[in-house]
Amino acid sequence: MKTKLLVFALIFTVMVSYGQQDSQFTQYMYNTINVNPAYAGSREVMSIFALHRAQWIGLDGAPVTNAVSINTPLNRNNLGIGVSLINDKIGATQENSISTDLSYTVPASETFKLSFGMKVTANIFNLDATKLNPVDATDASLQNYKKFSPNIGAGIYLHSDKAYIGFSIPNFIESNRYNDNEVAIFKEKINYYLIAGYVFDLSDSVKFKPAILSKMVQGAPLQIDVSGNFMFMDKFVAGIAYRWSASLSAMVGFQVSDGMYIGYGYDKETTKLRNYNSGSHEIFLRYEIFNTIDKITTPRFF
Repeated sequence: MKTKLLVFALIFTVMVSYGQQDSQFTQYMYNTINVNPAYAGSREVMSIFALHRAQWIGLDGAPVTNAVSINTPLNRNNLGIGVSLINDKIGATQENSISTDLSYTVPASETFKLSFGMKVTANIFNLDATKLNPVDATDASLQNYKKFSPNIGAGIYLHSDKAYIGFSIPNFIESNRYNDNEVAIFKEKINYYLIAGYVFDLSDSVKFKPAILSKMVQGAPLQIDVSGNFMFMDKFVAGIAYRWSASLSAMVGFQVSDGMYIGYGYDKETTKLRNYNSGSHEIFLRYEIFNTIDKITTPRFF
């Protein structure tokens, strides 16, 4: 137990030293609105999404993330809107964020559309001092702490039925989550995202989609996620993903009905942390509401 607590302390120290990053998701390609507001309404139906991620199972105080979002086009015009909620827990800290996304889409060619998006976020950071185990229990500086931080972001998203590429900055404002003696030790940094993917029709019943996500944060290593998913008979999805110098993942999904899709992902660490946990689990459910005009014959792969 002492070893696990020590490892967690080291992890937390590294995280705050490099600066706070946004929540990470293995199956980000199904939850794109969290990283790019221009995605809002791009599926041309009302899309409801819920995800649970338990990271580094077996490690005390490891991150747990819950995310819920809904986005939809507005009145069959060029506007899209979305709302997202994210709850992040790690050790004695908890963050709750609620974001509103607005997008505007214009034709870029006969097959591509270009969407522009804006994001407005309210974040509440909490530190529960009762979950800490300080050397000096009488230290007056160790108190419960709460901080509210607003933020804004933007993104662009070029997409067709077969391909997409997007760039976004969900948070333009750098803010201190927690200060100790006027020194910022837990700070939100600006995150830059570049995403891209393409769907290949290998046959009438098999599709293949490679995708990439690149995330850059000042003071932190460049994060690159590369994935490849196969869709069979427009129903079953299986694939693998690799997060550069971090983890290897397996993903599966099933199109239960025209509107309902469920997916699961498992991450295995490739760093030294693999000696202290049994991997990360991620499960999500997406439900989409169609009307008679919108109803599709085959599900879109992103």
